Amino acid sequence: MTFHREGKGIIATTVLLVLAINVILYYTAPVWLFYAILPLTLVFLYLIVQFFRVPKRNITQEDGLVVCPADGKVVVIEETEEGEYFKDKRIQVSIFMSPLNVHVNWFPIGGKVSYSKYHPGKYLVAWHPKSSTENERTTVVVKSDSGTKVLFRQIAGAVARRIVCYAKEGDTAEQSKEFGFIKFGSRIDVFLPLGTEIKVGLDQKVTGSETVLAQLPK
Repeated sequence: MTFHREGKGIIATTVLLVLAINVILYYTAPVWLFYAILPLTLVFLYLIVQFFRVPKRNITQEDGLVVCPADGKVVVIEETEEGEYFKDKRIQVSIFMSPLNVHVNWFPIGGKVSYSKYHPGKYLVAWHPKSSTENERTTVVVKSDSGTKVLFRQIAGAVARRIVCYAKEGDTAEQSKEFGFIKFGSRIDVFLPLGTEIKVGLDQKVTGSETVLAQLPK
């Protein structure tokens, strides 16, 4: 397991902060206060470090399959109107990421990035119905070699305050390879063509780059 480049500065800063707090308490505070604060600071450091972990994965790559773009829990499976790019009916599948999940994001299909746009916005809780259209978010569309387009959207939440997206229009998207990172909890919406066979269920826990999300129509 390695640590994500987006977290190296934060991890280093946290280590220095925790070290400084405990050194100051050790020399200036009552002994009981030092031993009360020490485990709290170590737990905080652990949470920061584990948040930016990048575990090894047995990635799934297969034409016609849509792979989960993130770790988390499936919170939405419904037919809805996608109003930013397609402007028609699509099947939406949403994955909620808690602060304890790995927060790397992976391409759900391979092909060419035909659309990528960042939208500044609010920081409503990630499960709020309006978070998909009002929160800070980045929308990416990938067109597969067969011509099918899949849209996926990184959405910031009440805790997440920075979305990182490396996918640019014209880039080659490799299925199950990293395209972005969301800091400190949020969700990803995936919009699929009608007729797609969904392979996950509500409240199912999924693993990014491994769990098959759907089978695209032929």
